[in-house]
Amino acid sequence: MFSTSQSSRAQFLDKARQAREERRELKERERAAVLLQALARSFLCRCRLQRDIRREVEDFFGASESASGKRSALSVFRVARKLLFVFKPKEDKERFEKLCRCILTSMDVENEPKVWYVSLALSKDLTLLWIKQVKDILWFCCEFLKQLKPDILQDSRLVNLHLTMLVTFTDTSTWKILRGKGETLRPAMNHICANIMGHLNQKGFYSVLQILLTNGLARSRPSLSKGSLTAIFSLALRPVVAAQFSDNLLRSFLIHVMSVPAIMTHLATLTPERLAVIESHDLFRKFILFLSREAQCRDVCVCLEGSHTLCLLGNLVYLGSLNDKVLEEEAAHFVAVLIHMLSYCQKYVSQKKSNLTHWHPVLGWFSQTVDYGLNESMPLLTKQLQHLWGVHMIRVLFSDVLSKKLLENQEMPQLPTQPVSPQNSLPMKNLFKRAFQKSASVRHILRPVGGRRVDSAEVQKVCSICVLYQTTLTTLTQIRLQILTGLTYLDDLLPKLWAFICELGPQGGLKLFLECLNNDTEESKRLLAMLMLFCDCSRHLITILDDIEVYEEQISFKLEELVTISSFLNSFVFKMIWDGIVENARGETLELFHSVHGWLMVLYERDCRRRFAPEDHWLRKDLKPSVLFQELDKDKKRAQLLLQYIPHVIPHKNRVLLFRNMVTKEKEKLGLVETSSASPHVTHITIRRSRMLEDGYEQLRQLSQNAMKGVIRVKFVNDLGVDEAGIDQDGVFKEFLEEIIKKVFDPALNLFKTTSGDERLYPSPTSYIHENYLQLFEFVGKMLGKAVYEGIVVDVPFASFFLSQLLGHHHSVFYSSVDELPSLDSEFYKNLTSIKRYDGDISDLGLTLSYDEDVMGQDQLHPPDGSFPDAHADQEPGCGAHRRLQGHHQARVDPHVLCPRAAAPHLW
Repeated sequence: MFSTSQSSRAQFLDKARQAREERRELKERERAAVLLQALARSFLCRCRLQRDIRREVEDFFGASESASGKRSALSVFRVARKLLFVFKPKEDKERFEKLCRCILTSMDVENEPKVWYVSLALSKDLTLLWIKQVKDILWFCCEFLKQLKPDILQDSRLVNLHLTMLVTFTDTSTWKILRGKGETLRPAMNHICANIMGHLNQKGFYSVLQILLTNGLARSRPSLSKGSLTAIFSLALRPVVAAQFSDNLLRSFLIHVMSVPAIMTHLATLTPERLAVIESHDLFRKFILFLSREAQCRDVCVCLEGSHTLCLLGNLVYLGSLNDKVLEEEAAHFVAVLIHMLSYCQKYVSQKKSNLTHWHPVLGWFSQTVDYGLNESMPLLTKQLQHLWGVHMIRVLFSDVLSKKLLENQEMPQLPTQPVSPQNSLPMKNLFKRAFQKSASVRHILRPVGGRRVDSAEVQKVCSICVLYQTTLTTLTQIRLQILTGLTYLDDLLPKLWAFICELGPQGGLKLFLECLNNDTEESKRLLAMLMLFCDCSRHLITILDDIEVYEEQISFKLEELVTISSFLNSFVFKMIWDGIVENARGETLELFHSVHGWLMVLYERDCRRRFAPEDHWLRKDLKPSVLFQELDKDKKRAQLLLQYIPHVIPHKNRVLLFRNMVTKEKEKLGLVETSSASPHVTHITIRRSRMLEDGYEQLRQLSQNAMKGVIRVKFVNDLGVDEAGIDQDGVFKEFLEEIIKKVFDPALNLFKTTSGDERLYPSPTSYIHENYLQLFEFVGKMLGKAVYEGIVVDVPFASFFLSQLLGHHHSVFYSSVDELPSLDSEFYKNLTSIKRYDGDISDLGLTLSYDEDVMGQDQLHPPDGSFPDAHADQEPGCGAHRRLQGHHQARVDPHVLCPRAAAPHLW
């Protein structure tokens, strides 16, 4: 009975609970339905309201243009307020443009105060609302400017519209309400404009201008008109001037405006009046003084990163070239700023490609992100940077050095002066051509004299400038040759810098620099930077000068000075190697070594071609051969580096002895020396005298490297196969080697050819007539190597240009194939250099820039386009040597005339 009653009670409770749940769900559904209806009605109401407002706005702007100018400012204000209430950039773009035009039209009406939109600022009830509305409208103008592309015609018109709005309402100069009696209101209105401009700055106004300027100027041809660029720059300058050039606004101006690529160049081209404004405000000086504080300069560089830092640097350099007075007065700060900015970029310059680097047209491989959108403007940026090593700025920065007068030697005959044409007097017209103009100065020989304190202000200034240019060379890697050419443009800079170096320290600069090697101080580094710059520039100059200019005209340096310089360089490099400095050299020390060593080797190779130094000039008398041999036996690193970099400091006979010792040790190691317990392996060959070359080639070309180094016994037989009398104890092999070499170098065989005049040997350009000519050359190389290895002297007079190829000198960036041309054809070289010195119009000579070549009895014409007969079709047209030649000698004569192929096509 109880169980039945309990079951019924449970069912009753379940039903009651279900009923409550259903009622609750029903109420929730009803509430949700009401909410959805409310939201839907609200949305529909808002849409209807927005449609009504937009329709009202369109009706307002749809009136005739004649009536639009008479609309009251209050009606425009009310319509603008409604439009801004429902404003959506994509939907209301055209309505906003009409509003801007309506407002600007109202500002142009004459003698209608109630029509002027700005008149509402005088209404006590509407002032704050009007200011807020202006701020909103101007910021929407900024938002549209960020999206517009000035190179599109329609967008260009809209850019002008929005810029006009910004210009009109951020300055009171065009407000007609302030004319006459309204002039008393100007201070208050100026305060309103400052308030509006401050609001825009807080919202990111400078970022908007940077985007617009970059879109319009970061290209080969600017897409911004003169009016647009003037407006943008005026807008950018207003906050800075209004804030009396505060640090915060100067920083924003530098980061967002001055970092736009080549903006100063575009201002000079399109609107030079703006440059006058910059000068009137003394902005260049303010920029330099602001950036001269290291923390602020670092902050700007970090914000910009490498690519835009370089753009800022280019604009500053260009401004400096236009402001001589400021540049002279603030030279120290200017140099310090450029060094800091270049050093920041240099930290991210890499020597090779990697997964973390990007290619930059000026910096090379760069480990920061590169903005490839700036690539179109890189030529303009490069032109700006060129002012840094242009004649004008070099004269200003190196004024202390260039003002020094070199003493003239009246006893020496005066050299004839070459006339200078007007076009050649242009500083940036052709740097190479100016480098070759003759110098008529005759002076005393410059030698170390000492007497100038290294801690003096003048020396410190020159050191800083040298640090600047040396940093420029190591940072702007892709235009390094341009920089060196600019620095060597003035004939008197390098000799006067040499004279300055000679005066440093108590006994002259040479000893001072040697002492700096062991002093790891900032002063020593700056002095060594001066030495590096002098070496790099001098090496570049001597490389592009020919023998007449070096030995006869003695441009820049007298031969006696080259002797003094080379003696110091020789000692300096020897000390760096022998004192163990090079072994662990890194960074700046290694760069210093390569600079000094490169300049030394250029002088040494020039002296090898044509002597200017006295006998035994290059030897180190304090280096005992026995000590060197002992060091090499112990595998000392410094002795190995000495042989690698400056073997010329060791007498030739000692080098021969050293080589023979090395060969002997290698033979012992390979078991090629006969001992009491073992005999070396012997290779026997049989040679017919009538076919000596063929038999020798067939039997020796397949020998391994170790077999070629071992003992080779030769047995001669006659044509019938009968042995000749005699036992080979190296004598027969020596005879065989000499005969083989005599045959392969016989011009009749056409493997090698002789030069005209001194009859020096070089590979024949028609050697390809031999089916296996490449294998024959390899065989010749093995025979010469065997002769050297065995100490057999053979008479093989190679041409010097061919020896340079064998020694790998052509891989050097400073190698000049033109300097080797006299060893091939002295007459051809003489004619080419006469073209270089021709003072008239080169077209008067009627040159075709082609040449004839006798190929197997037939004349073949080689045209200037570099094309050659099919026999040379396997040669690469754009060979590396040709590219280097164009880089170094493009101003000396036409590169097609000087093409290495034209001189010796078989070598390339």
